[in-house]
Amino acid sequence: MTGASSGIGRKCAMDCAAMGARVILIGRNEQRLQETMLQMANDNHVLLSLDLTNIELMAQKVKEVVKEVGFIAGVINCAGVSSVTPLKLIKETDMTAMIQSNIYSALFLTKEICRMGHYDKTGTSIIFLSSIMGLVGDNAKTMYSLTKGALQSACRSLAIELAPKKIRVNCVAPGAIMTPINANLPHMADPEKRAVLEAKHPLGLGETSDISNACIYLLSDAARWVTGQTIAVDGGYTAY
Repeated sequence: MTGASSGIGRKCAMDCAAMGARVILIGRNEQRLQETMLQMANDNHVLLSLDLTNIELMAQKVKEVVKEVGFIAGVINCAGVSSVTPLKLIKETDMTAMIQSNIYSALFLTKEICRMGHYDKTGTSIIFLSSIMGLVGDNAKTMYSLTKGALQSACRSLAIELAPKKIRVNCVAPGAIMTPINANLPHMADPEKRAVLEAKHPLGLGETSDISNACIYLLSDAARWVTGQTIAVDGGYTAY
């Protein structure tokens, strides 16, 4: 579980633990990971403070964790960053950083998990947290949309490539979700802007549990015949 230190990632970790899973919590901030762990059922989880853009170190840590806990049966790639940046203000360094955080970290972690001896041969589920911005467009979201659309495209090809190993690969694409961080951003904190945003979601804004429930489904045997898909959990945003 990457991005487990806050928001959607934290809720996914908590709900997976409540369902009986042993969770490996991955994030940069060890203190916040510990805060997540304190809210989780059971006490057999593993905390891994790690910058996922450090590919070499990440690969080493995956090997160590597999030795400790055994085969990995599921992964939720939840870590990532967002941006609202007009084209005229995009810098090469900004683009590189976003690609590394949103694409490289998820792809190369998946690569390590899918090595022989690391994944559960009876069935493994890989989930990428994408976004509805990978399905539709919005003003000044070019960089973010690019990276989230890339995950959805990669998901389809990976699903075909990894199916012989009984590894399923899917994306969950959230709409606007109420998280502690999002609640303080202008598009939600400002009443007028929030009203506009809510109007675009027929069922209103989402909660972190809406996303964790979708992930739990994809991790479970109930989704054993689901792969290569992007499931939009967006309160109807993309229905227009």
